[in-house]
Amino acid sequence: MAVTREGETESSQFTPNTDPSNTKEFSQTLQSFAESEKVQLSVFSQTLQTPVASQRRHDWVLNVPEPPGLLSNLKTSFKKTLFCPLENKIQCLGKHPVPTLVSILNVIFPPLSWCKEYNVTKFKRDILAGLTLASLCIPQSIGYATLAKLDPQYGLYTSVIPPLIYAMMGSSRDIAIGPVAVVSLLLSSMIPKLEDPTTNPIAYRKLVLTVTFFAGAFQAAFGLLRLGFLVDFLSHAAIVGFMAGAACVIGLQQLKSLLGISNFTNKTDIISVLTSICKSMHTARKYKKLFWLAAMAPLLSVIMSTLLVFLTRADKHGVKIVKHITGGLNPSSLHELQFNSPHTAEAAKIGLIVALVALTEAIAVGRSFATMKGYRLDGNKEMLAMGVMNITGSLTSCYVATGSFSRTAVNFSAGCETAVSNIVMAITVLISLEFCTRLLYFTPVAILASIILSALPGLINISEAKYIWKVDKMDFLTCAAAFLGVLFVSVEIGLLLAVGISFAKIILNSIQPGTEKLGRLPGSDLFGDMEQYPIATTTPGALIVRVKSALLCFANANFIRGRILNLALEEQDEGVMDSANQDRVQLVILDMSNLLNIDTSSIAALEDLQNDLESNGMQLALANPRWHVIHKLRLANFLKKIEGRVFLTIGEAIEACLTSKNMLPI
Repeated sequence: MAVTREGETESSQFTPNTDPSNTKEFSQTLQSFAESEKVQLSVFSQTLQTPVASQRRHDWVLNVPEPPGLLSNLKTSFKKTLFCPLENKIQCLGKHPVPTLVSILNVIFPPLSWCKEYNVTKFKRDILAGLTLASLCIPQSIGYATLAKLDPQYGLYTSVIPPLIYAMMGSSRDIAIGPVAVVSLLLSSMIPKLEDPTTNPIAYRKLVLTVTFFAGAFQAAFGLLRLGFLVDFLSHAAIVGFMAGAACVIGLQQLKSLLGISNFTNKTDIISVLTSICKSMHTARKYKKLFWLAAMAPLLSVIMSTLLVFLTRADKHGVKIVKHITGGLNPSSLHELQFNSPHTAEAAKIGLIVALVALTEAIAVGRSFATMKGYRLDGNKEMLAMGVMNITGSLTSCYVATGSFSRTAVNFSAGCETAVSNIVMAITVLISLEFCTRLLYFTPVAILASIILSALPGLINISEAKYIWKVDKMDFLTCAAAFLGVLFVSVEIGLLLAVGISFAKIILNSIQPGTEKLGRLPGSDLFGDMEQYPIATTTPGALIVRVKSALLCFANANFIRGRILNLALEEQDEGVMDSANQDRVQLVILDMSNLLNIDTSSIAALEDLQNDLESNGMQLALANPRWHVIHKLRLANFLKKIEGRVFLTIGEAIEACLTSKNMLPI
């Protein structure tokens, strides 16, 4: 006797029987079941195709409620943008004040959500990761400050305040905050056009701090207004090309320090840099004896190279050193912000560009490592945190900070658990500022250049460029334009080309969308693109077309009308040549399931299409129009002009128009 465990069903106890008679009986049972199901489906299908059912579904399409208007949409969007995250919590504040206040604080300060689970073990890992991070951050920060054409201490200042602010407001547990190469390059390539850092370093520094303030203000505004989609205007392909071009330019810029060149060009394009190097090579050769000793030192051995220069007095023989670095806490820079300067408008423009680039890099880095650890990164909170930290940074002698890929990778590999590693790093840098800046007096500039160069390979992603070429050639064009523009012209031109091509791609797809000829897939009521599904079959007497666009508007309406009309005339001519009257196109069905909205220009184009088709012995029918589309067509009385040929599905349009003599009334 078979024993059944508790909770098991009979189906779970079924085991196949190998007896031939039982197998035959089982097959007959399955066949009879399938036939009965087929009969039931046939009956159901016939029920759906009855005139009463068709009329009912026709009424569903036409008698829809009025969609929300423009003012209602704006009001809802504004309410969701500004008040949605906190609205429900504020309403509950009077009933449950303490829990609700804690919940509100969790929204504003994301670290409060994970601090409950924080323990000594995680703290030890964060301390180790923070100290490891600081050992890389200190020399990199000094190097990036020189790349931005600022005094070395400003890079260290930027590694103190911004990480502390981000640790309180950011949602990433792994990202390492501080100065980065790409942002430093952006500043040093755009701001010198307004103020020369060599002849007027104070004015240049004030302008950098002002740009930092504007960048933070834009980033905070993006976060508050939930405008994160603006970051997407710099597409993935554009970022890959831009980063690669920037890495090459930064590397070329470091040849000034590596070769000990005094008179170096302020331009960033490859031709100007190489020309400057060739003209100055005789200067570099004078002191190559001790220069190569410092230049070939290990990339991270700042202490050893500093000690070596000090002991050998290499600075007396042509090796350039950092010299004096101002120590102490970050000084206030509120009085240095220039809001009444003639360059304020340009500073705001540069701030917007830098804000977008910095956000793109930070969010890309943060999401990558958040995915590895399995937690979610809130883009709007990230933008708000970045904005607040850069606004605060501009008031405390910091320039634009963001997430660094190389340092974040080090932080991740060192075993960081939370943003506490940023706090440990910031405290370590602060201690170095307070007590160790004198020890960096003899640090060779060449070693800083080497440190910057060591971070550049991570910015050049050849495998990703190959992937982009393989998947989308148009995206690769964007990538190549950004790379070549940065490399041969300037950083601004590279960004402009990348964004311009991205917009051109959007506009081209919008104003000249494709059209698909649909056919019925065998054995189903589904219709698909006949080029994608060659097995799909046409319906005699009907041409079914779908537009490859979500918007039918003034920019593409006439183009689409022409494409559909030409396709209909071609199909009609083929039917005439086949001399089969029943195959001649009598009905053009426009599948509107893709179209989310239309405007008055597109309605006029549809009216012209209907008239053109009628003059050629064809009729227009619409299938599956969306909410806003059917509402506007009804207001424009277009439904009466096509005699009510509006249907829920393509199959119903074919059934009603080709097999019935009477059109459905409106």
